[in-house]
Amino acid sequence: MTATISPAMPAIPMDNSLPAGGADPAKFDWKEAWYPVHYVEDLDPAVPTPFTLLGEDIVLWWEQKSQTWRAMADQCPHRLAPLSQGRIADDGLLECPYHGWAFTGEGSCDRIPQQLAGSHGETSPRACVRSYPTAVAQGLLFVYAGTTSLAPQVAVPIIQPMTEDPDAWLCFGTFRDLPYDALTLLENVLDASHIPFTHHKTIGNRQNAAPVELELITSGKQGFSGVWPEGPRKGKLGTQYTQFIAPNLMWHDLTSAQFGRTMTVVYATPTRSGQCRLFARFPFKLSAKLPAFFIKLTPRWYSHIGQNGILEDDQVFLYYQERYLAARGGSPNFAKAFYLATRADLFVTEFRQWVNQYAGLPLPPAHDHDQRPTTEALVERYHSHTSKCVSCRRALQTIKKIRLGLMIVLGLLWLGFPLFAPVITAVWLKLLWIGGALGGAVVWLYLGQKELEFYHGRTVLPRNQSK
Repeated sequence: MTATISPAMPAIPMDNSLPAGGADPAKFDWKEAWYPVHYVEDLDPAVPTPFTLLGEDIVLWWEQKSQTWRAMADQCPHRLAPLSQGRIADDGLLECPYHGWAFTGEGSCDRIPQQLAGSHGETSPRACVRSYPTAVAQGLLFVYAGTTSLAPQVAVPIIQPMTEDPDAWLCFGTFRDLPYDALTLLENVLDASHIPFTHHKTIGNRQNAAPVELELITSGKQGFSGVWPEGPRKGKLGTQYTQFIAPNLMWHDLTSAQFGRTMTVVYATPTRSGQCRLFARFPFKLSAKLPAFFIKLTPRWYSHIGQNGILEDDQVFLYYQERYLAARGGSPNFAKAFYLATRADLFVTEFRQWVNQYAGLPLPPAHDHDQRPTTEALVERYHSHTSKCVSCRRALQTIKKIRLGLMIVLGLLWLGFPLFAPVITAVWLKLLWIGGALGGAVVWLYLGQKELEFYHGRTVLPRNQSK
């Protein structure tokens, strides 16, 4: 079952619908909720795509007949081969790579090539694959992890403010597979007080650090909302509002005279123990039209390189923080493990209390406390982002081709200069030749640096660089 969600559908369920997390007012079920799994623009309709949601391997694929993105368990019922290693057959069905069993978007088996004519093994319930409800909203593909029949009654968690005057908003964003879990990600982004220090020289400045007095507005099973009356940069930008919509969405919402209305939105999708996929979105209504014009011109891949750098500011220490907390008893013991001395930690406390009171952990904690991966491993980009992003993948291929072409041209220029220099009488032509060769070498080196940024981030972060 697939639903394409109207932009007007609210993120908070209406009175005649079911809340995310199930009907029990005292317990939040992580499976009874919608989770973003991919930006639609990064999915290839011709190729099955693997994903892991709440520890379950699934396959995403485009069903031509229904014109729908499908999600199914990534195991053929025959011999448990991953269906994501298969193909979309000529008739539009998902075909297993092992023996060619083929499946519809609802998960029913259409054919078993090995059976005799007149046999009907494909009609057995054991030949079926579990199919998950899907929905497309605001450019994201969502999958419902729980009871299929309940999915239409649970609202997809969209960015509600963007439904108000939608043409006035611009939005860019990124995604990345992170080496820590969804709880750690949400806790980190809810904590606005870390920005001046962690992100110093990227999006923060230590000089802007000041007391942070947070206030809670609402709280319950479906999440909480709060406000920072003074707001960032010592009150220079105005009041900032924060919303956490259980189980996987939060945002900061800020309106300032200088910049207009800007939001920092994060979805945290639990994948495996100690891992999650981040979807970061940045909707804005800028006061000035010129900055918005230039933002529109910025290539998506170039924006992703910068955003990856910001993510890496805290990626390394969050990996360890999560495992240190687990060693001290985990979320149930957070108040003893953390020394939360100021109201700057109010949203962190409220989030951990929500986890402990309603939800528990979405997955068991990671069992790699004794491992100490290198910084290089923790800032790896290619497998965590580039290979899954159509914009970055194409840009990397293009840069490699340009560098190869430049290398050939530069080789011809440098090798050819001693041969042609004696017959070139005009000095300006010689200078142009040399200048072109030097300029080409500079471009080749610059593109080489950009090429590396698709594979890994910095090991010495901007905040730790000497002046």
